[in-house]
Amino acid sequence: MLQGHQTWVFQSKPVIIGSAAIGGPFEAQGNLAKDFDMLHGDIWLGQDSYEQAEKKLLEQACETAIKKSGLKKEDIQFFLSGDLMNQIIPSSFTARALAVPYLGIYGACSSSMEGLSLASLIIDSGFAQNALVGTSSHNAASEKQYRYPTEYGAQKPPTAQWTVTGAGAAVIARQGEGPRIVASTIGRVIDMGLSDPFNMGAAMAPAAVDTIEAHFRDLNISPLQYDLIATGDLGRVGHPIAGDLLKQHGLDIPVEKLTDCGILMYKENQPVFAGGSGCACAATTTFGHLLNRMRKGELNRILVIATGALLSPMSYQQKETIPCVAHAVSIEM
Repeated sequence: MLQGHQTWVFQSKPVIIGSAAIGGPFEAQGNLAKDFDMLHGDIWLGQDSYEQAEKKLLEQACETAIKKSGLKKEDIQFFLSGDLMNQIIPSSFTARALAVPYLGIYGACSSSMEGLSLASLIIDSGFAQNALVGTSSHNAASEKQYRYPTEYGAQKPPTAQWTVTGAGAAVIARQGEGPRIVASTIGRVIDMGLSDPFNMGAAMAPAAVDTIEAHFRDLNISPLQYDLIATGDLGRVGHPIAGDLLKQHGLDIPVEKLTDCGILMYKENQPVFAGGSGCACAATTTFGHLLNRMRKGELNRILVIATGALLSPMSYQQKETIPCVAHAVSIEM
């Protein structure tokens, strides 16, 4: 059911019956290491390229989520996935291995919550009983495509962020036990004129704020109804900007309730500049750490707002500014 202008409220409250998070060596040294199902000591994962390594990460996340759900691959009716690589090849090649009906999506780093929203819509409408959602990113593969190859050793400004090497996946079903998806707010594309690809946090913060405002306006509820509100990857630069903008717009969310996956991911002594980023940032934090906290009873209701910068190497070279989007998903036990 559509409520307001941008929010879907799911009458059946689709349930997350299984989820998984896979990470790389840098994530193994971070704050959330214990919440990953599998951690790799080598970013190559025994593959011949970074792109093939990312595909393997996503395959492992999907296989683990399916196993934890108690289903078999043949039981999955739809697979929704997207990533940062050209033509979302890790997702498409993973879909080739899964051999289930596939919907490729692209929302940059907002893809995890975009996929979760669409899967919930499919299930709530009665067109499927279960679906698999996944996304991935790889630090070296993203650097090679969007910035400079890691071998080049280019210096970065403090506003830059560290792309998470990992993958997250979740199985969504109409029936079962686990955290339930209550509502999704679909974001608008917001472009405030920033063009620096090394300052994604500042570029994405207004999009996150716009979606958060829409969520509370559409549902006519208070931020206090959530135990935690987590943005996707604004990092240490974009997170305080979002907090200031929310206050200016009349949404004064308590500091202890408003967090960011890019800040949660790594320890302060890790050289990640302004924090984590990438499709796997919100995905692994949510499908691993946050859902684990919900299952333990530490959190009852959360709002995750995955943020995405919709630039490409081509748009940057053509001196375009950076359009951004954010999608929010409300999850409760």
